[in-house]
Amino acid sequence: MYAIVEIAGQQFKIEKDQKLFVHRLQEDEGATVSIDKVLLLGNDNDITLGAPAIEGAFAEAKVLGHLKGDKVIVFKKKRRKGYRKKNGHRQSLTEIQISSISASGGKKSAPKAEKKAPAKKAAPAKEAAPAAAPKAAKKSTSKGDDLKKIEGIGPKIASTLNEAGITTFAELAKTDAAKISEIIADVRGNHVTDSWPMQAQMAADGKWDELKKWHNSAISFVLPFF
Repeated sequence: MYAIVEIAGQQFKIEKDQKLFVHRLQEDEGATVSIDKVLLLGNDNDITLGAPAIEGAFAEAKVLGHLKGDKVIVFKKKRRKGYRKKNGHRQSLTEIQISSISASGGKKSAPKAEKKAPAKKAAPAKEAAPAAAPKAAKKSTSKGDDLKKIEGIGPKIASTLNEAGITTFAELAKTDAAKISEIIADVRGNHVTDSWPMQAQMAADGKWDELKKWHNSAISFVLPFF
C-alpha cells in the first residue's frame, strides 16, 4: 500500500518503513506523528481519491531527528548599478520514518466554524440610500449636447456654459451673443461669440454639412492675414 499525503505544506508519496525529510516539525525526537491529510490511497490496482482528503485515512510516522539541509547560495546582482549581495540559507528539516498507513480509523477533523457576519453591518444600508440621489442627478445632466462642436468653444468654455444652464445646442441658439460673453467673462482668451448662436442653430437642426462648410469658409477667411 502507498499513499500521497500532505506534511507541513508539502506533498509526498509514502510507503511503510520509508524515510523522508520534511519541513521542521514541532514534535520531539522519538515522538510519533499522525498524518491525517491523506489525499490518495493505492493498493495494487485499487486507488481511492480524496476530496481533497480521504475521511478516516491516516498514516503514522516516527521522528528520527532534526537537522539542517545543505547550504543554498542566494546571490543577487543588478547590472550597471554596483549592487551585489550574497547570502546563504540552510533549511530546517525533520527526518521521519513511516510506521503505518491505514484507510480507516483516523479521527475526523472538525470543520472550521464559519464566522457569522456582525449585526452592525446592517447600519451602512441607511447611508447607502442617500448616495443614490446624486446618480440620478448626473443622469439628468448627461443628456446635454457636445457644445465643443461649435467653432471657438473649448472644454473650459463648454463647462462654464453647462454650469450656467446652457447644455444643448437649442439653448445656446436662443442665448444672445452678449449674454454668452458675460457668462464666459472669467475664461481667459479673446472669444468672439457673435456666430455661436447661429452655429448652435445649425447643430440643433442637424445641418452638420452646412456647419462644416461654414467652418471651412471661416478658416479660409482667416488664413490670408497670417
